[in-house]
Amino acid sequence: MIATVRGSMSDRLLEAANELFYAHGLRAVSVDKVIERAGTTKVTFYRHFQSKDDLVVAYLELRAAQERDGVDAAIAHGAGDVDATLRLMADHTGAMACAPDFRGCPFINAAAEYPDPDSPVRKVVDEHRAWWVSALERLVAPLGLAQPGAVAEDLMLLRDGVMVAGYLGDPSRVGASFLRSCRAVVGGAARASRATRAARA
Repeated sequence: MIATVRGSMSDRLLEAANELFYAHGLRAVSVDKVIERAGTTKVTFYRHFQSKDDLVVAYLELRAAQERDGVDAAIAHGAGDVDATLRLMADHTGAMACAPDFRGCPFINAAAEYPDPDSPVRKVVDEHRAWWVSALERLVAPLGLAQPGAVAEDLMLLRDGVMVAGYLGDPSRVGASFLRSCRAVVGGAARASRATRAARA
């Protein structure tokens, strides 16, 4: 029973942090605001999280898990069809950007607020970005590209751009723009790989 109660309160605090941090920023939201939203006390908060930074790390880990589940599901659903997977990702990104509470990428936002590369927060950001690049490399693997890692890095740049553009620009257009850009990168890499193989034949 105690473990269940603790887990429930931890979830409530994390849910409150998830809403407040993303909407208002990590630095702008105090522990007191999270406690108020969760309907608990400061004593209870510190039973679950040693500091605000620990809560920020937990919030980013939650966001990372959600993103990873979504990307893994898209890759699995695409079943080796790279263009189909890119369409799924573009559709999802476009729909997400059109949501009224969209505030861009939580990891880019976190990096801007925590510039110290050695902070626990930045380490979570860096680990998740590295995961993204590896996932994008898995996505393009069926194409047999000469430099899949470089293509994955290019796609990551596009993903960063669409998250910013979705917040600052016209969100109704970012999904289609993202897909066009991804197709251009992947198509160019595929043509270059074919040319390289032909030259070696």
